[in-house]
Amino acid sequence: MLAEAVKLTLKDAAQKLTGPKKRAFMAKVAEDYFGGSARKVETHLGWKRHSVQLGLHERRCGVTCLDNYQARGRKKTEVILPTLTADIRELVDGQSQADPTLKTTFAYTKVSAKAVLKALAAEKGYTEVALPCRQTMGTILNRLGYRLKKHRK
Repeated sequence: MLAEAVKLTLKDAAQKLTGPKKRAFMAKVAEDYFGGSARKVETHLGWKRHSVQLGLHERRCGVTCLDNYQARGRKKTEVILPTLTADIRELVDGQSQADPTLKTTFAYTKVSAKAVLKALAAEKGYTEVALPCRQTMGTILNRLGYRLKKHRK
């Protein structure tokens, strides 16, 4: 149907575009060269049929669909449990000290992430199911500006 050089050029052009511009380009190619068939475009050019169909629909309606990439993925634990940050600070602030060299703004704490999890469950009433794992708690403590010291044996 199309020469290989033309196919490569179309694929290259589509690869350099993103979002609604890419779908509009795919739809235009589908209409011009493949009679508006998303299946033929998928077969000959390897583009996703759903994207081509959405682009064709956007062309017909004149309405562009917006991508909502921010809504994807898992929310941070602090967003899921809004009082967690304040509760962690309340537990850890008394057992932490500023960097002795004053080179960083981090506060060093002698409390482990595991101990913070146990204290949250015992003192603040969190269930173990609602709390994150030990490694995630260490990451949260780092995000809050605490550095965990290694325990010496």
